[in-house]
Amino acid sequence: MSQAVSQLSDTQNVPSLPHGWVWTRLEEIGQINPKHIDRKLTDDMEVTFLPMKCVEELTGNLDLSLARRLSEVKKGYTPFVEGDLLFAKITPCMENGKVAVTHSLKNGIGFGSTEFHVIRLSETLPRKFFFFFLIREELRRDAQRNMTGSVGQLRVPSYYIEHLPLPLPPLPEQHRIVAKIEELFTKLDASVEALKKIKTQLKRYRQAVLRDAFQGKLTQEWRKAHKGELEPASKLLERIKEERRKNAKGKHKELPPLDTSDLPELPEGWVWTRLGEICFIQGGYAFKSKDYIDSGIPLIRISNIQDSRITFSSNIVFLDLRCKGKYPDFLVYKGDILIALSGATTGKYGIYAEDATALLNQRVGRIRLYTPAFTSSKYLFSYMGIIRGDILKEAYGAAQPNISPTDLALFPLPFPPLPEQHKIVEEIERRLSVADEIEKAVDQSLKQAERLRQSILKRAFEGKLVPQDPTDEPAEKLLQRIKEERARQQTEAKNTKEVRERHLTKLDCYREGKAE
Repeated sequence: MSQAVSQLSDTQNVPSLPHGWVWTRLEEIGQINPKHIDRKLTDDMEVTFLPMKCVEELTGNLDLSLARRLSEVKKGYTPFVEGDLLFAKITPCMENGKVAVTHSLKNGIGFGSTEFHVIRLSETLPRKFFFFFLIREELRRDAQRNMTGSVGQLRVPSYYIEHLPLPLPPLPEQHRIVAKIEELFTKLDASVEALKKIKTQLKRYRQAVLRDAFQGKLTQEWRKAHKGELEPASKLLERIKEERRKNAKGKHKELPPLDTSDLPELPEGWVWTRLGEICFIQGGYAFKSKDYIDSGIPLIRISNIQDSRITFSSNIVFLDLRCKGKYPDFLVYKGDILIALSGATTGKYGIYAEDATALLNQRVGRIRLYTPAFTSSKYLFSYMGIIRGDILKEAYGAAQPNISPTDLALFPLPFPPLPEQHKIVEEIERRLSVADEIEKAVDQSLKQAERLRQSILKRAFEGKLVPQDPTDEPAEKLLQRIKEERARQQTEAKNTKEVRERHLTKLDCYREGKAE
């Protein structure tokens, strides 16, 4: 017997409820995953089609734009009707709060993902009350603990939904609770929307700062003050090329000349070059997963590139330390810029900040300066934020997102004198640090808003959100009526089935020329 069942069979194990409320289970007030739709259906009938992606997290908003003929979806998909509750049962959709009340369905019918539990409640009950009950973080955490299955395919079993303890208030109070939650959530949503707009504006501000930085606008006054003091970038670039030729040992391939006719005009002393003229760009090695061990030299994979940095907080794997000497061309050192070369995260980049060396896995690119003394690594790293959009355009030209080290080497780079590179980085960091502080405050406010949302839901289902009305009919009587109605429907369904079976038997007798 599940914990939920044992709690309800012993009322001492569940919290006390306000006067007029009663503990029940979802299976007592509705059907869980009903198999049939009580309507005459035809194969050419158009119905709403609802894959998991069409259910928005926590809000219950639905994308109802998809439709299919019944013949296309009646097998292999989950059926539901207008007013049914959908509850995502698979990880991570359940934890993310994919719950919804179905509405505006074509012909009142829909079919969707097999990863939905369908809850069909008694007609008398307000669906929104139970929607709010199901999106509570407390419930989702408990459902997660009760999941079954294998890693990556964990699901909330149907018996958990069936036996879920539910505090049921009188019907009028259910409506009052829904109205109050919606009132408070409307105000809260307005605040959240305003905060999200600030985050969008900060993103635009960051892009504007970077754009101005690499057009020379942030250092315009500084450049005037130091006019005549700076070595032109063209001479710096020639020194870099000379150093590269000395150290390349015949391995370097000359890049084609850069056509600057369509590129913006640069400030005096700057020059256009290619990324590959100042950096060595290389992809990783296809190490085998069977060679992963518990400790040794860390292997950097795409999953380790997070938020412009390299992190080993999760998904860390190691290779034997002997691989360090065996694969010297794939070693990663502090200051290297790493970038995802394929897959959904193509263009995502980060800087390796660890003192210990690591190895580079396939599908990850390494960008390393030829001559760190002649180029600011921070300048180059900041420039990655400008060209990431162009990298994505280049990568998504094919069916599978992919960009090669050779493609990256051809990207144009505005190259200023070395002292100005350092000044540009200083100006970028000064401006973006302010944006970072604002964003931290916004993120904190968003977390507080979500905590407030959950607090509202908690109070609602403890009976503390709206006052009780002593004239309300107790929920126990409502529950009794629901049970009686369900028993009547089951009896009618049974009688209908028996009559149909008698008719079929009689028809068979006539067909065989036999008397009944």
